[in-house]
Amino acid sequence: MAKKGSTKSKGRKKTYGKKQKQRILKIVFQIVVIFFAIIGLVATISVIVKGVSNLMNKSDGDGPNVTQDLLTVNSYSRPGIALNKVNGIVVHYTANPGSSAKDNRDYFQNLMISHKTKASSHYIIGLDGEIIQCIPLDEICYASNSRNTDTIAIECCHPDETGEFNDKTYNSLVDLVAWLCKKYGLSSSGVIRHYDVTGKACPKYFVDNEDAWKSFLKDVEKKL
Repeated sequence: MAKKGSTKSKGRKKTYGKKQKQRILKIVFQIVVIFFAIIGLVATISVIVKGVSNLMNKSDGDGPNVTQDLLTVNSYSRPGIALNKVNGIVVHYTANPGSSAKDNRDYFQNLMISHKTKASSHYIIGLDGEIIQCIPLDEICYASNSRNTDTIAIECCHPDETGEFNDKTYNSLVDLVAWLCKKYGLSSSGVIRHYDVTGKACPKYFVDNEDAWKSFLKDVEKKL
């Protein structure tokens, strides 16, 4: 009898062990499914966030494909003074060959610490055609001397000492200026160079090459 009882006990143990293994395998399988489900969810969320971010970067500023990265209000680059009337648009060049729009934006931002000078612009156009808005359009910037109070200023990056804009910068400048002209009811005659205000050779290439400036104004007119 003891021998038979021992056999039954062993059978129960085998059955129990088999069921336990099945439960463990089931739990492992569920963990694997959940793991891959989480990975899929994270990937989906990442794609959505990236898409939303790209959309915002293209439309979160004033103007075509403008990224808004406003300066902190300070007395050296963003005084926070109201710009009540826009009578013109002033084109500048950075006079800093090879620098990016972000480099120049950060330079303006740092003036609140360095106190080196007073300078800024509403927009900066980079070498890849990117446009950064530094100051709201209802505030003045420190760019165009006596015309700070009634104009919008645009700084443009350039690859070398000639000051000539590459195609991407140039095309973005045409688009932005045309958009601003429409926004404020201006014609190309309201678009001027820093040179036309103070006699400073800015933007250099458009000062040194009058025909290039006239051609630029014609391109703006075509957009209008």
